[in-house]
Amino acid sequence: MLLYLTQYLTKLYSGFNVFNYLTLRAILAAITALLISFIAGPLMIRAFTAKQIGQHVRSDGPQSHLSKKGTPTMGGALILIAIATGTLLWADLDNHFVWIVILTTLAFGLIGFWDDYLKLVVGNSRGLIARYKYFWQTVAGLGCAMALYMTARVPAETELFVPVFKHVAIPLGAGFVALTYFVVVGTSNAVNLTDGLDGLAIMPAAMVGGALGIFAWASGNIVFANYLGIPHIPGSGELAVFCSSLVGAGLGFLWFNTYPAQVFMGDVGALALGAALGVVAVVVRQEIVLFIMGGVFVMETVSVMLQVGSFKLRGKRIFKMAPIHHHFELKGWAEPKVIVRFWIITFILVLVGLATLKIR
Repeated sequence: MLLYLTQYLTKLYSGFNVFNYLTLRAILAAITALLISFIAGPLMIRAFTAKQIGQHVRSDGPQSHLSKKGTPTMGGALILIAIATGTLLWADLDNHFVWIVILTTLAFGLIGFWDDYLKLVVGNSRGLIARYKYFWQTVAGLGCAMALYMTARVPAETELFVPVFKHVAIPLGAGFVALTYFVVVGTSNAVNLTDGLDGLAIMPAAMVGGALGIFAWASGNIVFANYLGIPHIPGSGELAVFCSSLVGAGLGFLWFNTYPAQVFMGDVGALALGAALGVVAVVVRQEIVLFIMGGVFVMETVSVMLQVGSFKLRGKRIFKMAPIHHHFELKGWAEPKVIVRFWIITFILVLVGLATLKIR
């Protein structure tokens, strides 16, 4: 919105032309989202506390988690408000990628909100029944995939690119829809599984989101895209504004979510953040790089799959508890140690992902 205003003001004073620069708008979007989080965070926490919208704790989990009972939840709504505001204020709203990413993020956030609402407000411990949750995730995921497929303007938008190999681009055709669905829905659920400790999910999400913003900026610039040997996706650069908003909102939320947490994001935040990372990675054609940078999310998901599979097939568990962050807690690691070590792993994996920009 403010982009249109500054473009008009440029006619009166040329100095306003500086706001046309994508990098400046991305920085301003991050600051905007951060400030919104700082301002609205305490208000939201007090409101949730007053309405007793608090965390339920599993009795079979680590005993240290029992003290978390009643901690305000559904704080992910704060993240979504901050992301949406930062993006809508500073992005080019004529860009269809911006709207696809925002609407997909909000759609998954709405699914998570309904699940949280049933659990925390209605008092239904099951929340949204699994098959209904996956049905609506499928609707949102396929809707996103079809929107990207139908609006694709260049072949690169529906090809699978393999990192490191400069000339490997596999045309997917209609298979692009299936790939996008699995990436978006899979990442959404992976982040949701990771959200089990104070700040464990939000910091990796912010780091991966920031890295994807760099990919978006480079992919949208034909000069840098050709130099780096990555696909040039016209218009994808505007997603740098969205990614910056995600980073700002994430850091602002972490201010209140860091150990010991004053608020939890809930499914409303976790499902939405995962979907956001997935759809941005699809737009910039870096699904494999997302798999690398989001290694912590992958590890958490695989640990659950192995645990369930092993118990059903052998009647034995592989881990003391899944997802794997609980396994390390039950082994005696303090919660902050698990969190920070997982952050460090993510930081290393993000650097590996960014290295693929030049290693071709």
